[in-house]
This record gives sequence, C-alpha cells and structure tokens, in this order.
Amino acid sequence: MKLLLVLVMLTASAAKYQDLSGKMFTFPLETNTAHVRLNPSSQNFEAVTVCYRFFTDIKRDHSLFSLATPLHYNELLVYWDGINKVIDFAIKNKEVFFSELDYKTNIWHSICTTWDSESGLVQLWFDGQPFTRKYVNSGATIAGPVIIIIGQEQDSYGGDFDVKQSFTGMMSDVHMWNYTLYPCDIQNYVDGLNFTPGNVLNWRALDFQIVDKVLIEHKITHCY
Repeated sequence: MKLLLVLVMLTASAAKYQDLSGKMFTFPLETNTAHVRLNPSSQNFEAVTVCYRFFTDIKRDHSLFSLATPLHYNELLVYWDGINKVIDFAIKNKEVFFSELDYKTNIWHSICTTWDSESGLVQLWFDGQPFTRKYVNSGATIAGPVIIIIGQEQDSYGGDFDVKQSFTGMMSDVHMWNYTLYPCDIQNYVDGLNFTPGNVLNWRALDFQIVDKVLIEHKITHCY
C-alpha cells in the first residue's frame, strides 16, 4: 500500500509538466482575462534569456512576455508598441526600445532577448537578426517570487490586465534560461536546430495554468 501511494504521488507530481513539442497556445479572443501563467523552475536570476515564437494579426499595442515581482510589475517585459512601431523591453520598470523591425502580421516570428545584471546590457534577436546591445539596468538581480504571464500585460503583480494590451494569435516554443545564451545557440533556436532547452521554462516540459479561453493546438508548419 505504501509503495502504491508513493507511485501515485510521483505520477501526480510528474503530470503537471507537459511536453508541448509541435504544439502552440492559441489566444482567439480579445479579452482582459485570457492568459497562460508559466511556472518557472527557479525564482531568482542574475541573467536571463527568453525565446519564443508568435503569430498574430493585431497592429495595436500588445504584450509578448510579462514577468512581475511584488516590487516591479515590469520586472521583465517584452511589449510591442503599435504606435511607435518598436519593441519595448523593460527591466525593473526601466525601458529601452528597439526599432526598424520587420514586424509583419500573419506570419511566424521568433524573438530572443538577453539581459545580464552585472553589465546591465540587453540584446534583442528578431527572426535571428541581432540588434544593438543597450543598457537598461544593472547592479540588482531579479528576485522572486515571480509571476510570468503570456497573453496579458501585468499592470500590477499578477493582474490589472488591459484588453487593449492583450495578445491574440498563437505562441509556441517558449524557453527561458538563467544565463545569457551565446549567439550561435540563439541561432540554433531560431533555425529549429538542436539547442539546450530552457532550464527555467522548457516548452518540452512546461508547468503552466490556462485561464479562460486559451487553447492548446497542434502547430502545422509544413504540408507534405
């Protein structure tokens, strides 16, 4: 009986991680509720790399990746500014902007961003193209507890969502590391080649909760 109980507990523990290889989250409605909360394997970071792919037809502002702590609701934010046509990247509520992106609708894009607390430098890769390294914030690490959300932008810790900042479309292949990836590793991710999965968020073993109308669907990229 004790052995059976242990096996049941182990199965329940493992079941919360899902392999989403070949799949995507679909956000079909413009709401201020629908989102996915991603549960990281760790809570404190001296450096980060975040990569994901997305597909959307919206041209207004929308959030792509929102990480908040009790001290900063924009502890780490990646956000499309539809008016100025720039990617807004924030660390601890301080922002830098990346412009001249080929941000087309209705095609798959990939984004990777890196930040290191020692140097304070951030870099963006958009569809494999590196952009200029910029200073945003240094000297302090990201200290949890963190809440990570895709589909909405946190204007408070875990909430205050605005429908006009919501994401609609599809998102896939979300990975996060607690270090800055080398450029060649990022290029491997972009090209769909072998790469080391995220050790903080791993799309192949993801711990998450869906809130409201978000679907898990197969991602079809080629027809044969």
